[in-house]
Amino acid sequence: MTARFAAAATVLLWSALQVLSIPAARADSPAAAPPAEAPFSDYRNEAPGRTVHITIADLPAPFATPSATNTGALVPRPADVLPRAPAGFKVNLYADGLSHPRVIRVAPNGDVFVAESSAGRIRVFRGLDAEGKPQRSQVFASDLHSPYGLAFFPAGDHPRWLYVGDTDAVLRIPYQVGDLQASAAPTRIASLPSRGHWTRDLAFSADDKTLYVAVGSRSNLDDPDTNRAEKNRADILAFRPDGSGRRIHASGLRNPAGIGIDPQTGQLWCAVNERDGLGDNLVPDYISSVRAQGFYGWPWWYLGAHPDPRLQAKHKELEQRAIVPDVLLQPHDAPLQITFYRGRQFPPQYFGDIFASSHGSWNRSVRTGYEIIRVPLHQSGHASGDYQDFLTGFVLPDGSVWGTPVGVTVAADGALLVTDDGSNSIWRVQYVGP
Repeated sequence: MTARFAAAATVLLWSALQVLSIPAARADSPAAAPPAEAPFSDYRNEAPGRTVHITIADLPAPFATPSATNTGALVPRPADVLPRAPAGFKVNLYADGLSHPRVIRVAPNGDVFVAESSAGRIRVFRGLDAEGKPQRSQVFASDLHSPYGLAFFPAGDHPRWLYVGDTDAVLRIPYQVGDLQASAAPTRIASLPSRGHWTRDLAFSADDKTLYVAVGSRSNLDDPDTNRAEKNRADILAFRPDGSGRRIHASGLRNPAGIGIDPQTGQLWCAVNERDGLGDNLVPDYISSVRAQGFYGWPWWYLGAHPDPRLQAKHKELEQRAIVPDVLLQPHDAPLQITFYRGRQFPPQYFGDIFASSHGSWNRSVRTGYEIIRVPLHQSGHASGDYQDFLTGFVLPDGSVWGTPVGVTVAADGALLVTDDGSNSIWRVQYVGP
């Protein structure tokens, strides 16, 4: 069988399965496992527009199921298989052939900046051709150390700097609108803990006086009381824009891989990867507004007053301080970047809502995540606890994964751009009508 024929056969099988609504899975495979009990779910349930609402009352006891390891290698994307969006939306391949594309941001002039983390560089795209692809691509900066977070400063149409969250430092690069290549080498303005959870997302407060930096834990559950490597980790740190005045803004956040400021309210939000090892449906990851000096539980507590049994109920005094997040997600689905939709292309009900990536699970017997979700904020800046599947289809019916979403941002024309470090691509989602 030729590769071309095999790819075509895969597409035909995929299409048939969508019609028949049956999974292509061996009887002994995880994809043939009984469905999860709602509100918990897995990739087999994900569908654009589906609404999910997980509450504290839904949490199982620790170790209700064994702790699973379900990694597996990525497979090539079958020909003609694209991510699926709700009716009225069109998805096209914006760019491919990248090297581990992660966080994506848009400059005031519409240029699109992407951190290619494994290559240690930042790439910039400009323009849009008739096929929905960029007209120009160029490396803006290179020789970086696993760059991730990107932020322009100050706010407005004329920023002077591009801030970069390297894994061990905050860097600042001179920038003028329209630059396609850095005019000078980066300046290191703040050192950060390295290793472990390596992503360092960045966001500036609405008044530009504070730089927030997300730093995940080094471990799954090491006790900071006895592990010095956890110092200044599992936190959102705050600095002055010049890198001075470091302080802890919020703590107990195991891995706050994505942070962002709501332009309407000025409120800081984050997406957090919670702990592993307690079973399929513990602990839910989450998206939440962030309280100044708030404590979110890690490692001793989770989702409010729930003790982690592996730490023997230490720090009882923190039980009532542990905050219940705003929106609980599927456990282990690994949310990463978040963005607030302020474009005018999507229908009005989307305006102001959060879009977030879900990179996908490994500590679960049947995969979950591998999608873009929407968190409605109801034009009020407040979540009601539910979220919706928005962009799905990165997992094939047999459970094989071809794509893993990471970055999400709003392009100048109002389309949504999504980085995918599984297929090393960027996807563009536009609204075309009912």
